[in-house]
Amino acid sequence: MRVLIVNTSERTGGAAIAANRLLHALNNHGVEAHMLVRDRKTDAANVVNIAPSWRHKANFLWERGVIWLANGLSKQNIFQVDIANAGTDITSMAAFKQADVIHLHWVNQGYLSLDDIDRILASGKPVVVTMHDQWYFTGICHYSGECDKYRSQCSRCPMLKGGGIGMDLARRVFDRKRAMYQGRNLTFVGCSRWIADLARTSPLTLGHQVTNIPNAIDIDVFSPADSAEARRKHHLPEDKHLLLFGAQRITDERKGFRYLAEACDHILRAHPDLADHLGVVVLGGDAESVKTALPLPVYAVNYLSNEQEIAELYNAVDLFVTPSLQDNLPNTIVEAMACGRPCIGFDVGGIPEMIHHKQDGYVARNRDGQDFAQGIVWCLDHDRHPALCAAARANALATYGEAAVAQRYQAIYQSALQKKNY
Repeated sequence: MRVLIVNTSERTGGAAIAANRLLHALNNHGVEAHMLVRDRKTDAANVVNIAPSWRHKANFLWERGVIWLANGLSKQNIFQVDIANAGTDITSMAAFKQADVIHLHWVNQGYLSLDDIDRILASGKPVVVTMHDQWYFTGICHYSGECDKYRSQCSRCPMLKGGGIGMDLARRVFDRKRAMYQGRNLTFVGCSRWIADLARTSPLTLGHQVTNIPNAIDIDVFSPADSAEARRKHHLPEDKHLLLFGAQRITDERKGFRYLAEACDHILRAHPDLADHLGVVVLGGDAESVKTALPLPVYAVNYLSNEQEIAELYNAVDLFVTPSLQDNLPNTIVEAMACGRPCIGFDVGGIPEMIHHKQDGYVARNRDGQDFAQGIVWCLDHDRHPALCAAARANALATYGEAAVAQRYQAIYQSALQKKNY
């Protein structure tokens, strides 16, 4: 069986990381898999890219420009939506022709257009879609927030000013997706039960299988290691309890940084002795810019792409904190747990599926900074912390190991190959 994984980037972003890990998991467990990307970062033999062209930048700018116009000439939220009006036809490429199954992941920002996806579906090859966010079953948004129009008919998207009056992009794209999905050999896979459940409520998935399979992880790379050595390597203090907060873009409102700040303020007031020995490691884009936003010492770390270094950073801290306001199945939680680090997050999205409350971490009430602070204090208890670490590692081994994830995807591929196109 030959599988072609399709993602915009090879390495950049959570979906790219997850797709790349699945690529290796499949190849390590009996499936011949390749990855087709627009933005290639390595010279890996099983990764191919579309031919570099000025058109890639033009596609990206054209899409953003149309969204900008529909948004009343405002840049607000223009990266929270995608209309897939420009892209590249991959169906003539050798990698596509040789594949038995096409596995789409995150293909936005000018990589594949709706026309391109339609050509893929019309090819007759079984198509599996992994939903890293909601885009495949909404009109144009990646995360719908409080809006539930996708359950009936997207229109006048609240992400756009005035709903995009005069250019109802959400309705157009929703209707186009409905038409091109109908009658096609298409299977939807959510990274979490949460996103799979949301997908089932959308008419876009009607008549198609919707299931969930978690992201895979290399449990040998992400594994417990000596904390003191990791702290020395990353120039972190050895005499403090350290929390780790990370995101591709720290200032993204959806990542909930302000609730981490609120939690730290509460700890400073209610637990001053603990606060004196507490610090926050911030990893990702804009990390330096938030140094003054927390009342505790902040240690900014530049974006890391090497998995070994990322694993070392998890091992350097005591807890991983993710105050995200809406998320699917964050790779960061999987990575932290595999390194034996308890995690704290809000009761949103797929997070409560990953963190078992008061077993390997703490699930706080949504948007409750004080309860988030309570979780930090509870998990840092010196008598409790070692057992939480052991439970986090055990959870990761049982749920996210490569073999288990690859086996479940193989079953999906086999089922898709046995379906008759109708």
